[in-house]
Amino acid sequence: MRRIANAISRQVTFCKRRNGLLKKAFELSVLCDAEVALIVFSPKGKLYEFASPRYHFFTDLFL
Repeated sequence: MRRIANAISRQVTFCKRRNGLLKKAFELSVLCDAEVALIVFSPKGKLYEFASPRYHFFTDLFL
């Protein structure tokens, strides 16, 4: 795996993968009745998060 040299392509790829990861976390929490917490930081330091209803305290506690 190599770093994507073009900054725009890298950002587009990050957005697509982030959205896919957040979707999978949601699906896991719904389909398996699992408690899931996910925290993702972009290369520029922007925060993205997902938490099952019972784990919102987790993101509030650490963020």
